[in-house]
Amino acid sequence: MRNSIKVKFSAPLNEVDSETQTFGCRQNNPDICKWNGVEGVCAFANADCVCKQPSRAWKKQYQALKEQECN
Repeated sequence: MRNSIKVKFSAPLNEVDSETQTFGCRQNNPDICKWNGVEGVCAFANADCVCKQPSRAWKKQYQALKEQECN
């Protein structure tokens, strides 16, 4: 299951994605994420597979992906 919720940083947006959360993990290397495995925060530890602490770069990436979606 771990690989099934690892999502490429540049993958199209999921319906639950926002500037503050992502469906699955979009980290390049989840093993070094300080939130990895933290229940209630990490996609790998949550039943809903939502990461509540995406990287700082995610907000900018989310906006870029949202703009691509609109075009």
